[in-house]
Amino acid sequence: MTTRREQRLAQTFVALSDTLVDDFDVLDFLTLLAERATALLEVTAAGVILSDQRGGWHPTAASSEDAHLLQLLATQTHEGPCQDSITTAAPVTSYDLSAEHARWPTFSGAAVAAGFRTAAAVPMRLRRQTIGALTLLDTTPTAVDTDSIQLGQALADQATVGILHHRALRREETLTEQLQATLHHRVVIEQAKGVLAEAGDLTMHQAFQLLREHSRVHGHHLTDLAHSLTTRTTRPSELLDSQPHPSTDPHE
Repeated sequence: MTTRREQRLAQTFVALSDTLVDDFDVLDFLTLLAERATALLEVTAAGVILSDQRGGWHPTAASSEDAHLLQLLATQTHEGPCQDSITTAAPVTSYDLSAEHARWPTFSGAAVAAGFRTAAAVPMRLRRQTIGALTLLDTTPTAVDTDSIQLGQALADQATVGILHHRALRREETLTEQLQATLHHRVVIEQAKGVLAEAGDLTMHQAFQLLREHSRVHGHHLTDLAHSLTTRTTRPSELLDSQPHPSTDPHE
């Protein structure tokens, strides 16, 4: 008999393969990757670091819009399991972040301060091309096991194939341009989150969930809706009045 987890896993791989639609949104796609990885691998949080194809790395999506998590992911643009995974093009695991000061002085300190005990990262790669990495973080002392690492790698691989396949079907856009646009859109979304959070007295995670849900219900691109909020084309009240506030629990 197929278990609920197996059903959700199958649905996730189908979702990560669905990049051929006209309104494909890379940021929403990568957020889905982080959220599903968190649920399926039973870790506390996950995030994606993406290459700008010019030698830089940027936090792009996370399982929660919690400010502490986003700040922790930002430290991985310089050091941490994510950077090591990108460099080696292989999974990297830490069984005890409190003992990683020599390897990752900044990241390990920030991670422990945020309550995380273990971490792992898998590269987002296709053959010799690595475009980013998926980081898995957990607050329990039990490290991510080998089976979960392999599943995490499979999810990251599927997402990478999806992104590169989407790019190949739209040859007028180079990979560099697409990734640069994605990173720019992330800045716009941060601004839109701030607008919504201030207007509705929401947390940043609640603001992001409201923004994302509204875009889906009304058939808008997440980034287009964010831009309209930052330019005041769309009023915050249009989102705040249209539906109840999202849960404060990022795993609900």
